[in-house]
Amino acid sequence: MDPENKKEWLQRPPEDHAQRLARLEDARARMDAHFRMVRPDALYERPIHERHRIVFYLGHVDAFDWNLLGTDALGLSPRDPELDQLFAFGIDPMETAALPSDKPSDWPTVDRVLAYVRRARERLDEALRTVRARDVLGDGVRMNVAIEHRLMHAETFAYMLHRLELDHKLTDARALSSGARMAASPYAFDLEKRVVEIPRGIATLGLARGSGHFGWDNEFEEHAVDVAGFRIDAFPITNRRYLELVRAGGYQARELWSEAGWAWRESIGLRHPVRWRWAGREWRYQGQLAETSLPLDAPVYVSHAEASAYARWRGVRLPTEAEWHRAAYGTHHGVERPYPWGASPPTPAHGCFDFASWDPVAVDAHPDGASAFGVHDLLGNGWEWTSTELAPFDGFEPQSFYRGYSADFFDGKHYVMKGGSPRTARCLLRRSFRNWFQAHYPYVYSTFRCVEG
Repeated sequence: MDPENKKEWLQRPPEDHAQRLARLEDARARMDAHFRMVRPDALYERPIHERHRIVFYLGHVDAFDWNLLGTDALGLSPRDPELDQLFAFGIDPMETAALPSDKPSDWPTVDRVLAYVRRARERLDEALRTVRARDVLGDGVRMNVAIEHRLMHAETFAYMLHRLELDHKLTDARALSSGARMAASPYAFDLEKRVVEIPRGIATLGLARGSGHFGWDNEFEEHAVDVAGFRIDAFPITNRRYLELVRAGGYQARELWSEAGWAWRESIGLRHPVRWRWAGREWRYQGQLAETSLPLDAPVYVSHAEASAYARWRGVRLPTEAEWHRAAYGTHHGVERPYPWGASPPTPAHGCFDFASWDPVAVDAHPDGASAFGVHDLLGNGWEWTSTELAPFDGFEPQSFYRGYSADFFDGKHYVMKGGSPRTARCLLRRSFRNWFQAHYPYVYSTFRCVEG
């Protein structure tokens, strides 16, 4: 990292307890707004078959906070141990696992869940305002875990909302649709296919322990990787470009898919990205709040298996995590930046993130967010798949109070994603943050770009 940029980034004043309480309240407001989009009679729906019913998430994030901060850290006595346990853990939708078989009647009533949430917040907030809480939680680690966990769920819940029928949502689609922002891009088709040369250099991955900045366990320890030169797509793969694969019969070409990827595609009858629909004369896009014509200049959202098939079709590959870092944060002079554009904090001019939109925008909509090498749309608009399996960095230590956050997924089946989506909170745009999903889960706001060399 450029010494001046690093100095500016590291010397930002640390957050205090009162600021973290305000951020927790803001995160609650964001998540609560998502639930208000769901019709009350749809709270027991299961829009994604591999996941819990919506009612689980209504109780989960507050049960998580209560268990993490209230009972475990502050020693508060539980008042509803049954619901504390019921809402404690979600589901990682593994392909080999049986689909959930619970019925709506197996869950508590919405009134009971809302009463549980209200009591948990009231008791927790009272405790968090005490001097003892400031002492116990003074390092900010648990508070940041609670805040970012909730913000992550605000994003992943948007994936679930995307699968919910439009008539089960209360929001006025005409008023809130982001279709106008998905208008055709002005750049030429040949520019969309432009690749950028990235010279050999160092990519610094991870976060230095003791830096004073919060990170999840898989972000540590900071280390440098020597990356050979390569070429990378200047923009993420758009719907326009991915449509070429669909028209060429890529979903029926066995040779483009791994054995596991082909078996998964066959098992669900996948013939195109899950948010696309052929309407007889044109492809349509199933947006969060309305269906539109396929936005050709927006990034395509696909699974890792689909992204890999496209890369094989083109005769290229997905970038490694280190290559993605090099293209995003490196410079021609050997220094590295905190963000692709420099050291200044993320703003709306830099990308589509921080809940700015329900759907992606054109990939060239934010030129101010480009990296030093001229690689665009790196933060926001869609998480980007890498070919790197999620694994610990040297020096990895699981968080003592959340030992399974990362370690449960070091299984060779989950792949690192970098960047962010339109629904990714600003605090998760830090350079060291690593997201991940398994290869055969098509509902994530995830796109990709290809590399060669």
